[in-house]
Amino acid sequence: MKHIKIYSWLVLAFLGTTIVSCTNDFEELNTNSNAPVSVQPSLLFRQVIYDYGEQMSYEGFVAGGLLSQHLTALDFNLFDRHALKSPQLGGDPWPIFYRNLRDNEIIIDQSQTTPAFAVYEGPALIFKAYMTAGLTDIFGDVPYTEAFKGLDGTVQPAYDLQEDIYLQENGILDNLDKGIAAIQAYSGSIALEGDVLFNGDLDAWVRFANSLKIKALVRISAKENVSARLQSLYDAQNYINSNSQNAVFNFTDGEPNNFRLARLRAGDFNNFVMSETMEEILEGLNDDRIDVLFRPRANNANGDDYEGLINGIDASSTSVSLADFSLAGTIFRENTGMLDANYMTAWETNFLLAEAAQKGIITAPAQELYETGVAQAYEYWNTELPADYLSTTGAYAANGNDPIEQIITQKWIASMINGYEGWIEFRRTGFPMLMDVSASLNNGLIPVRMPYPAEEAALNADNYSVAASATNDNSINVPVWWDE
Repeated sequence: MKHIKIYSWLVLAFLGTTIVSCTNDFEELNTNSNAPVSVQPSLLFRQVIYDYGEQMSYEGFVAGGLLSQHLTALDFNLFDRHALKSPQLGGDPWPIFYRNLRDNEIIIDQSQTTPAFAVYEGPALIFKAYMTAGLTDIFGDVPYTEAFKGLDGTVQPAYDLQEDIYLQENGILDNLDKGIAAIQAYSGSIALEGDVLFNGDLDAWVRFANSLKIKALVRISAKENVSARLQSLYDAQNYINSNSQNAVFNFTDGEPNNFRLARLRAGDFNNFVMSETMEEILEGLNDDRIDVLFRPRANNANGDDYEGLINGIDASSTSVSLADFSLAGTIFRENTGMLDANYMTAWETNFLLAEAAQKGIITAPAQELYETGVAQAYEYWNTELPADYLSTTGAYAANGNDPIEQIITQKWIASMINGYEGWIEFRRTGFPMLMDVSASLNNGLIPVRMPYPAEEAALNADNYSVAASATNDNSINVPVWWDE
C-alpha cells in the first residue's frame, strides 16, 4: 500500500499596510522573501494527481453513481431525479477538472522551458489527455485551446468542439502520442518525483498512455476508423495488462488520505443506498462482489439480505426506511485502506479490447480478453472468482448472452467508485439497461451529458451562449459528438 503525504502549498501575496515616504528600495521592501514565486513541479505534480483522484473518486461515487444507477439517494435527491443543474452532495465536477488542468499546464510549461524539469513533460502531457477526456466525455464541447491563457489576455475562452478535442493537434490523442515521445526521448538522469501513481516509473507511464489511447479510440469508434491504430496497440502488448500495473493509488484507513465518504457525517453517508438496477444485475449474475460493494440491510426479516431502491424517488411524498435498503460496503467508509482511487486498470483495458475484438475492429480473442477482464475485476474488488462463474451467469456468449452486453455490464459493475464511467459507457452502448427513475424531473429521459455550470453563463457569457445554443439551451438530452 502506498502511503501518501499531501502538502498544501500556498502562494502568498504580500499586502503592504504601511505607507512609507521614501521610495528607495521599494521593490525589496515589498517582496516576501519567504513566499515562492513558483512551485516545484514535483510538488505540483503530486498535488494534481492526488487532488484529481481524491475529488473525482468522491464525485464519481456519489453523483456519478446516481447517473449510472449504482446507487440511489434517499433525500437531497434532485440530482438523482435528473435535475442536474441542482447538484447536492456532489454533481459539480467542472471546477475539479479546470483547477487541475490549470495546475498541470504549469507543469507542462516548466518542463518545456527549464531543462532540469524535462522529465515531467511526458507524464504531464499524458495526464492532461486523461483529464481532458474525462471533462469532454461528461460535458461535450468545452473551453480547451484558449483555456489558461489569462496572462496572454484571454480571460473568456472559446469552446472547442469535442471532435477537435479528441482529434486535432494538441488534443487528447495527440497529447498521448507526444507524451510517450517525450518519455522515450528523455535521456537525463533526474528522476520523476511527486509521482503517486507509479513512483517515477516512466515505462509505467507509457503503459498508462497506451491504455488511455485504447480507451479513447474505442470511445470514438462509431465516428472514426480506428481499426489500424487499435490493432497496432493490441499487437504491441505495451499497455496495462495486469492489476499490478494499474494506475491507482491506495486510500488509507485514517485521515487525511482516506476516502472522503469516510469523513462525511453519518446522515450524509446513509443518504446513498444500493439502487434497484444494481440489485437486479448483481443478484441476476449471482455475483459475490455484492458482499464487498454493499452491506446486508438491517431489516432482512424475509431472508433477503440485500435490497435496492429505485432511483429518483420523490422524497417529499415517499416514505422509506433506511433499514429496508443496503448501504454501501465497509470498504467505502470504515475500511477505505482497501480501496483505490482508480485512474485506469487492466480490467478496463481488457474489456475495451474484448469489445473491439467482438465488433471486428481488431483481430484478437474476444472471449479470452473478456474472461481475463472479469477475473481481474474480481481481484480488484477483493473477491474470489467462483469456479463456475464464467461458465454460468457470467458466461461470455452461452445461455443466450449478448457478448457486448456482458462486456459492458461487467465493466459497469467494476466501475462503482467511478460511476461517471459507467454512465458514459451506458450512453455509448445502451448497456446495462438502466431503469426509469421514479419521479423524473427530465421527462423520463436518462441524461446524455452534464449541463454547463451557471458560472459559465455569468463569467464567459458570449462563448457560453454559443455552446448553449449548440446544445438546445444547455440541455442534458443533447448527445455529445461521439454519441450522435
